[in-house]
Amino acid sequence: EKPRVQGRFWRWLLKTVSAGELKKVHFRCEKEGMERLPAEQPALILMNHSSFIDLKIASTVLYPRQFHIICTADGFVGKAGLMRAIGCIPTKKFVSDLTMIKDMVYALQELKSDVLMFPEASYTFDGTATPLPESLGKALKILKVPVVMIRTYGAFTRDPLYNGLQLRQVDVTAKMTYLLSPEEIEQKTPAQLNAILKDAFTFDNWAWQQDNHIRVAEPFRADGLHRVLYKCPCCSAEGAMEGKGIHLICHACGSKWELDEFGRLEMIGADQHSYDFSQVPSWYAWEREQVRKELEQGSYRMDLPVDIIIMTDFKSVYRVGEGRLVHDNTGIHLTGCDGKLEFSLTPAQTYSLYADYFWYEIGDMISIGDTTRQYYCFPKIDSAGKHDDGQDDSGSVQTGEAGQQAIVAKARLAAEELYKMNRPARSRN
Repeated sequence: EKPRVQGRFWRWLLKTVSAGELKKVHFRCEKEGMERLPAEQPALILMNHSSFIDLKIASTVLYPRQFHIICTADGFVGKAGLMRAIGCIPTKKFVSDLTMIKDMVYALQELKSDVLMFPEASYTFDGTATPLPESLGKALKILKVPVVMIRTYGAFTRDPLYNGLQLRQVDVTAKMTYLLSPEEIEQKTPAQLNAILKDAFTFDNWAWQQDNHIRVAEPFRADGLHRVLYKCPCCSAEGAMEGKGIHLICHACGSKWELDEFGRLEMIGADQHSYDFSQVPSWYAWEREQVRKELEQGSYRMDLPVDIIIMTDFKSVYRVGEGRLVHDNTGIHLTGCDGKLEFSLTPAQTYSLYADYFWYEIGDMISIGDTTRQYYCFPKIDSAGKHDDGQDDSGSVQTGEAGQQAIVAKARLAAEELYKMNRPARSRN
């Protein structure tokens, strides 16, 4: 089904329902170069992705322009008509989707509408930019429209994904920049365009918080931080970390950190170690390096019993049974439903992994799929830290309450590093 015209009523409604929350965060937007964009000229709007407030910001700063939103397909379930009416275009995360490109061309050229895209596809885990698709530069050459960038400040600090939807009292602002004209896009190669986009999407929300002395005094600010910082730098245990209150503790060796009001981690106690990270992104980058080493040594392997939900249409998602999710150097493989289900992706087929925390309040989730179906996999882990099959955890992937979340973060890192190691030669050019 082709995108529909986004009526003025829906534009007004989106802006109106967003006003209350934006007023609470004292929202304001700085604009740079936007006089270059005529009112009748459709544009591609690229925006970083930090939290759900992003859509409310876009609905406000783009008003009264018509715009269509590239939206994850599972958001259409049970409400496809409404989603299309407000201007949403469905797509599958981290899946090559030619239909999405056709829909974008149709919206831009036929409907004369802006297209809003979050090219990172998923919320940031550690407050820094997530990988952009290498095909983005080529897409700009196909679309041949101006590119505008909306960059938010404070959205992550107010509502980081790991913190379980607990909102902090932080003001949110945005900067809207005319990034590229059609003439500039025509003169540049896809690689050059990708470099410009990468620079625009290079940021560190923790550094921004510290540089601007943004205070987060809430006593729950470290809740769930182990979802990001799952590996102890002191003893290398995985899944033994727990973020609670204002502290992050390793239950394997007892190491403890305090997350201060300005986003710095301070190790508690005199026993300082060589890996004592005061910055969350530095710790996460170290975890990425450790995953890369496992992949290079051939020792990385995730093997989990999972509950499986499948999406094949927009009517509903369906619980189809149990299975096993295996991720190693050969790719990611899902089997289950008494032998009726078998699905695999090679490392070169996905540049990142659709992984989420507490997905629709069901649980931490890893999703794989293609253009016809999407599988949502929920690790089956009991309260004792054992897999549902009764086997104790061993090896590099640990479990338990913290461990289930660690699997999600580590699997995403592994998928990204595997893609770098195996991506097609044409992508490197």
